[in-house]
Amino acid sequence: MKRLRANLPNVLCVLLLLATGLAGTEPAAQNQGVGHIGWWIYIPVVVAALAMLFRVRFPMPALVVATAATAVYLLFGAFYGPILFSFAVAVYTVAVYRPLRVSVVAGGAALLVLLISGVAGTGFGPDSVAPLVAWVVAPVAAGFTVRVNREQSAQRRRDDAQRQADAERLRVAQEVHDVVGHGLAAITMQAEIALHLLAKGESDATAALTAISRTSRASLDELRATLGAVRDDRSPAPGLAHLDALVDRTRSVGVPVSVEVAGPVSELPAAVDLAAYRIVQESLTNVLRHAGAATAAVRVQVTGPDLTVEVTDTGRGGSPAANGGHGLAGMRERATALGGRLDAGPRPDGGFAVTATLPVRR
Repeated sequence: MKRLRANLPNVLCVLLLLATGLAGTEPAAQNQGVGHIGWWIYIPVVVAALAMLFRVRFPMPALVVATAATAVYLLFGAFYGPILFSFAVAVYTVAVYRPLRVSVVAGGAALLVLLISGVAGTGFGPDSVAPLVAWVVAPVAAGFTVRVNREQSAQRRRDDAQRQADAERLRVAQEVHDVVGHGLAAITMQAEIALHLLAKGESDATAALTAISRTSRASLDELRATLGAVRDDRSPAPGLAHLDALVDRTRSVGVPVSVEVAGPVSELPAAVDLAAYRIVQESLTNVLRHAGAATAAVRVQVTGPDLTVEVTDTGRGGSPAANGGHGLAGMRERATALGGRLDAGPRPDGGFAVTATLPVRR
């Protein structure tokens, strides 16, 4: 059924050529001063039209059959008729599916055959050569134009597919960076706490080791969900609904974090929800890595058409690694990709601030 639907336009083309040839051959002969024509003149007309049934799969054999039928027609009929439409379709098809050089050579050879047949027949004069040349040149030009347009369209589709693949790889890399970076930062700090306790001779490092286990398990689950989404899994992407768990992991390593949420954050679009979560996650990761002994505050607020995400800390005011690292650049890319903006830098009274504004309804 699918092959029939795909071949339907070609079948309709053949039926149109048959109808035109059978109905228009005799009027064409009369218009050119040819008297009675025999029934046999319709045989090459039908053969040339039917040859177009396999023109797409076998363009060169279709052109050979159409050329031979037209040559017989001109040899015994010696007048122009609708059979030339079938011949032109065959030339056009070769130009569409074969390189230009092949099309020109094949069209030239077909033209030569028709000229010889026309001259050998009766009533074919020099003034008939130019129209016959046009029946070859015009289809070749049209077919070549279609071929070039198709190739350009195919190249554009390949370029678009490559750009989408590159964008998807960058997106996955950013997701993995955010998930792994936050988890490793928390694990590193807990490990340092455990080592510090053991170095002082304090045997009770259970809390720190428990936090390491819990953080690594949560990070692994989130990483699994992220990679599962790449495999078209239906695992839900993290969002602000997971904000409490994210903040608890940061608190578990000894960084006090306050949270303030205002507005209908549960109704955010999925892309905005994910971007807001990742910005908070990466900002808290930078607090763990670079702020030193500090507290942090997270504020999420929906005001009109925008979602504002602000993460501040009371640490050292940032560092070159925090300000110029991949994390900050990734946060800014997330914001600008949604039509928003992100500002980050040291605060006047100490510490560091990250503020993102994301349009909700755009």
